[in-house]
Amino acid sequence: MITSNKTFKYVDYLWDFEKADSFGDDQIALFLYRSNLLGADLRITNFGGGNTSCKTIEKDPLTGEEVEVMWVKGSGGDIGTLSRDGVAGLYTKRLRALKNVYKGLEFEDEIVPLYYHCLFDLDSRAPSIDTALHALLPFKHIDHLHPDALISIAAAKDSRAITREIWGDTMGWIPWQRPGFDLGLQLEKCLAENPRIRGIILGGHGLFTWGDTAYESYINSLEVIEMAAEYIAQREGKEHPVFGGQIIESLPKEERKKQAAKLAPILRGLCSSHQRMIGHFTDDDRVLEFINSNDLPKLAPLGTSCPDHFLRTKIQPLVLRLSPDSNLEDASIIKATIEPDFEQYRRDYTNYYENCKYDNSPAIRDTNPVVILYPGVGMFTFAKNKQTARVASEFYINAINVMRGAEAISEYTALPRQEAFDIEYWLLEEAKLQRQPKEKPLSRKVAMISGAGGGIGKAIATKLAEEGANVILTDINEERLIEANAAYKRDISTYALCDVTNSESVKQAFEKACLEFGGVDIIVHSAGLAISKSLTETSEDDWNLLQNILVKGQFNMAKEAVKILRKQELGGDIVHIASKNGLVAGKNNVGYGTAKAGQQHMTRLLAAELGPENIRVNTVNPDGVIIGSKIWEGAWAEGRAKAYGITIEELPNFYAKRNLMNKVIQPEDIANGVFALVGILDKSTGNIINVDGGIANAFVR
Repeated sequence: MITSNKTFKYVDYLWDFEKADSFGDDQIALFLYRSNLLGADLRITNFGGGNTSCKTIEKDPLTGEEVEVMWVKGSGGDIGTLSRDGVAGLYTKRLRALKNVYKGLEFEDEIVPLYYHCLFDLDSRAPSIDTALHALLPFKHIDHLHPDALISIAAAKDSRAITREIWGDTMGWIPWQRPGFDLGLQLEKCLAENPRIRGIILGGHGLFTWGDTAYESYINSLEVIEMAAEYIAQREGKEHPVFGGQIIESLPKEERKKQAAKLAPILRGLCSSHQRMIGHFTDDDRVLEFINSNDLPKLAPLGTSCPDHFLRTKIQPLVLRLSPDSNLEDASIIKATIEPDFEQYRRDYTNYYENCKYDNSPAIRDTNPVVILYPGVGMFTFAKNKQTARVASEFYINAINVMRGAEAISEYTALPRQEAFDIEYWLLEEAKLQRQPKEKPLSRKVAMISGAGGGIGKAIATKLAEEGANVILTDINEERLIEANAAYKRDISTYALCDVTNSESVKQAFEKACLEFGGVDIIVHSAGLAISKSLTETSEDDWNLLQNILVKGQFNMAKEAVKILRKQELGGDIVHIASKNGLVAGKNNVGYGTAKAGQQHMTRLLAAELGPENIRVNTVNPDGVIIGSKIWEGAWAEGRAKAYGITIEELPNFYAKRNLMNKVIQPEDIANGVFALVGILDKSTGNIINVDGGIANAFVR
C-alpha cells in the first residue's frame, strides 16, 4: 500500500486509505473519490470548476474486444459532488481519431457534436468542451483544476519565467488559449516536447496534472499546488504591502451587517431591471482586504482571468462610491446617488458587447452587474438563484486571491476583452444555457412566513419552496424552527427567531432576509393561536394576546415588509392567514373571531393603500384545519368540542361533515391557497380565498 508522509500547509490532504481500499480495483470509483476530495477544497477548485478523468479497459459490447474508455466529468457538473451519473464515458481511440477530421480553430465548434459519436456509455452526461484535453493525454488519471495559487502564476505578467523558477523543467507551460480541441492538441504537443514533466500550466487559466493511479494523480496535484502557494507566500507583503495597503477602515462587523441589510434591497431592485435577482452578501476578510485597498481602483476594472471566474461574475464588478458609514435610511437619496453608476455599468457592458460581437453572436444578456463591492462593508452578488449568487461570490473571492498572488510575485494581467467575450458569448456556452431546465413559477422570489415552525406556516413554506421560492421561516420557538429549516436543501431557506408582537424582533427578521437573499417579495402572516371562550370567560389577557399576535403581529409584519418592498420597487405579495371565524358569528369565540375579522379588514385597507405600488394584499381563510395544526392542541380543541357538544376525538369528522364538500381540510390545502394568490392570480388584490370545503355562511358575497 502506498502511503504519504507529506504534510501540506496550503491545501487539505483528505485521502483516507481505508476508504480508498474499500473500492478495490474499481478505477471509476477511485476517480470519483479523488474528484470529490479535490472539489472539497475551494482553494483547489470552485463549485463547477475544473474537471477530472480516468481511463479503463472495458469490453466492447459489439465486438467483445478490450478497448480503452475514458471517463470524464460531464458538462455542467461539479467535481466536489461528482457521482457516476455526472460522468461521460467515451472510446479513447475514437476521441483521438477526431484529429483526422479537425479543420482548425475556426471550426472548433464542429468537434463537440462529434463527441456523441465517441460514446461508449449511452447513459453518459453530455461531454464537456474539455473532453479532448483529457483524451489527447495518455495518462490513466488526470486532474484539470483551477487553484488560486496556480492561476496567480498563470495570470502573472511573466508567468512562463515564474513557472520555470518554481518547477524547473518538470512543468510545462502553454499560453492562453480558449478551451477546445486545439488546446488539447497543444497539451499533447507540450508533453511530446517535454516527456519528463509532471503537469502543464495553462496561461491565465489553470492546471493539468496526472498520475498512473488515482492516488498518484491526487498527490501530484496537491504537491504542485503546494509549491505554487509556498512560492507566493514567501513573497506576499515583503517588497510592498498587499494590494498597496489599506486606504479605508472597515466598519465593525455588526455595523457592516446593518449597512448591508439596509442597502441590499436597493441594490436588488437596481440589479433586477431586466429580470428579478436573488442576492448574497459576504464580509469575508479576504474581500475586505481587497475592497479597502489602494489597489482596488487599479485591479477591479481589469476583470478576472480564469474563464470559470468571469462566466459567473461577469467581466468586472461594480464598485460603489459610498462611504462605509453613509446614512442609508432614505432609500430615495441613496438610489439617486448610486443609480448613475449602474447606468454607466450597463452602458459599458453594452459597449463591450457591441465592440466584440460577431454576426452570429447570441443576443446581449442582462447588462447589470453580478458583483458589487462596497468598500468598508463587503461584497454583494446577485444572480438568478441563491446558489448561483453564492457561487459567484466564492468565485470572485478566488479572483481576489489570484490578483493578490499575482501582484505579490509580479503583476496581475487579465484576459483581453475580446478573449473574454469569446468565452462568455461562445455558441457552445449559449447552448449550455439553453439546456437549463425551465424555471419554476416562484423562482427568483423570496418569501417570509411567520409561524413557520410547524402546522400551516410550515406547509406554506414547503409549498412555496417547492414552487421555486427561497423561504425565511420565522417563529418564536427556535427548536421547532431548526427542525423545520433542516428539511430544506442548502441555498433554499434560512430561519429567524421572531416575535411578531415585537416590532424590533420583526425588523431583525427582515434584516436577515436582506442579508441572506437581498430582500423579500412574498410575506405570509401565519403566526397565530386560538382561544375559545365565552364573553364572560374571556379575560383581558386572553383578548390582548389574540389581538397582539393576530392583529398587531400582522400590522408589524406588513409595515416592515413594505419598507423593503418600496426599496426594491418590484411590487410584492402580502398574504394573511385569517379564518372563516372572521366572517361567521359563532358562540364562545368573541376574542378569536374579532381578531380574525380585524385581520381581514386590515387586508382590505392595505390592498387599497398599496395597490398603486403593485403590492397585492390578500387573505386566505382556513376552517377546521385540525390535522397537523398546532392551535388544535390543548385548550382550543377542548373549547370547540365543548361549544359543539362533542368530544375532541369527534372534531375532525365533525368539521368535515359540516362543509358542503364533506372534505377534511389540511395544512397543505391552505398552502395551495397561498400559492394560488402569489403564483397564479397576479392581478388579484383585496380578496379572500376560503379554503374550508364550502361553508355557506362564510361566502364573502
